[in-house]
Amino acid sequence: MDDQVIAAMARWPNVPAVYGWLSLTARGEWRLHPRGEALNDSGSPGEAITSPPILQFIGRNYAGDEKGRWYFQNGPQRVYVRLDAAPYILHTTSEPADGGGLRTHNGLAVTAVSGWWLDSEGYLYARTEHGPALVAGRDLAAVMAMLQTPDGPDIMDRLAQGPVAADAIPVGADGAPLNFCPAKDIPAVLGFERYPQPDRVAPDRVAPDRNGPAKGGPGKDA
Repeated sequence: MDDQVIAAMARWPNVPAVYGWLSLTARGEWRLHPRGEALNDSGSPGEAITSPPILQFIGRNYAGDEKGRWYFQNGPQRVYVRLDAAPYILHTTSEPADGGGLRTHNGLAVTAVSGWWLDSEGYLYARTEHGPALVAGRDLAAVMAMLQTPDGPDIMDRLAQGPVAADAIPVGADGAPLNFCPAKDIPAVLGFERYPQPDRVAPDRVAPDRNGPAKGGPGKDA
């Protein structure tokens, strides 16, 4: 997280968080929702954020809280994010620094995966050192081909042989388990909230903030 953001949090510790203004797509794209409708209308696509400096700023100041809600720390204010798939979206990379492995949508190299989950709709998720992640659709075949089973064939060949009797199959160089899971259970299993909601508080103590992110927050363009 940026030093200036940390300093702003310390200087203004009680700025209310906002919800419904930002989303992350299954392709790893940040979308702005100028009417704050992201949580009220889960199908709302929002507007693309295209400015490289803004995208980099969001990516550097993106984190999850203790309840599995993910947010962009916009100075002293948290802007909670609707997740269309998962907190991180993974892409394959040929960069030598990444060991020819995986990188998150916001540019973090993935060096450790403790588990994989293939859901009932064919999507592949991972628990990485950064947090829960979905393998982007365009990279799915390449990642599946990298996941070798202990007896030799890659996981695609193993699955093609028929139903899997085991609850999990060790795959990859470190033998991380590949689990199978109903699609609806993925957020609970991996511990994140796709549709973050505010904490419940006494109505006479906190009034809802309907003004959106603080000025200077994310916009579509520079």
